Amino acid sequence: MNPTRPGGIWRPFGHFNYRLWAAGALVSNIGTWVQRTAQDWLVLTELSRHSASAVGVVMALQFGPQLVLLPWTGVAADRYDQRRLLMLTQAAMGGLALVLGVLTLMHVVRLWEVCVFAALFGSAAAFDSPARQTFVGELVGDADLPAAVAVNSMSFNGARMIGPAICGLLIAWVGTGWAFMLNGVSFIAVLMSLRLLRRGDLRAKPRTPRGRGAFMQGLRYVWGRHDLRSVLVMLFLIGTFGLNFPIFISTMAVKVFHADARQYGMLSSIMAAGTFAGAFLSARSTRDRFGSLLWGAVIFGIGCTLAACAPTYWTFAAALMVIGVATLLFTSTSNSLMQLATEPAMRGRVMALRVGIALGGTPVGAPFVGWVADSFGARAALMVGAASGFGAALIGWHARHAAATRN
Repeated sequence: MNPTRPGGIWRPFGHFNYRLWAAGALVSNIGTWVQRTAQDWLVLTELSRHSASAVGVVMALQFGPQLVLLPWTGVAADRYDQRRLLMLTQAAMGGLALVLGVLTLMHVVRLWEVCVFAALFGSAAAFDSPARQTFVGELVGDADLPAAVAVNSMSFNGARMIGPAICGLLIAWVGTGWAFMLNGVSFIAVLMSLRLLRRGDLRAKPRTPRGRGAFMQGLRYVWGRHDLRSVLVMLFLIGTFGLNFPIFISTMAVKVFHADARQYGMLSSIMAAGTFAGAFLSARSTRDRFGSLLWGAVIFGIGCTLAACAPTYWTFAAALMVIGVATLLFTSTSNSLMQLATEPAMRGRVMALRVGIALGGTPVGAPFVGWVADSFGARAALMVGAASGFGAALIGWHARHAAATRN
């Protein structure tokens, strides 16, 4: 793909502000994936007796605020200065990571404390996510938005490839606590990038005026759009029952393949390698984004099925690469599709709904998937993920067929 033509995947780097933001975000994303991997390992192997249900509960508490705080998070992204809002949320998450790291290093951390920190971290992330996703439009403008979303996804999932591997080495060499400390320090990079942005080059969108009913206005807007409703239903299925990788990977690694910390971290890194192909596919899908969304759901179902049937560690790793391609294609395409289909003044609320629906189902899905893994085995839990992909694809196909019939 020619990076210089309109829609080229590297075009966002022509903007100084985006280059600065992307550099800081990459460092912070690596730290985030170090912490996520360390948190799952801490809960599964140090604070419980290999309980997938415990991992599911921590996930539920971390992602639940995306749904609980939905009436405020999208409105905040539409109403307030997004740069300042991001500085507040990023500083809060960095501080929480450092405190958790200190408690872990002192060997006084308990499972209930990890649950509290997961909920607090999730609350800060709930305000961060819609602001961060729509802030990309202020950095590059609508013309380069799909490519910027794809590059952001590559950065996030490239960090997913690097972070877990670093985490595995850290745990093996110096212990879990230092992984949390590393994440806390990594937030300095994104805070510095936000501080150094050229404010005059930002493409600020209209702000929502103060007043009641802003959240309900966003709900009515989405409910009146058949295309947006269909995407949200697909996101709910896969987000609730499919995007439970901490459970899938940790239970398969520990209970099925009896892997150590380094091998466990490597699996997450291998899955992330598949996301680069997914990012390029997403960036190229400029004409038929809904079709790409459908294919992402189908491939996700196939990948989870292959992973559930994998006889060895390395065949499981190969299946995770397929899941990585599908996950990136599905999530990145849904992001750019919904942003470009939404008027600028509503984007914060619509993207908050997107994040809330995609991650807010975790309080239901993660404990359920963890229970399935504990009761019927890790392979059965992966089949739940496969069913979510195929179910989302059926809903998308029906929505597309209905739209073609109306037209």
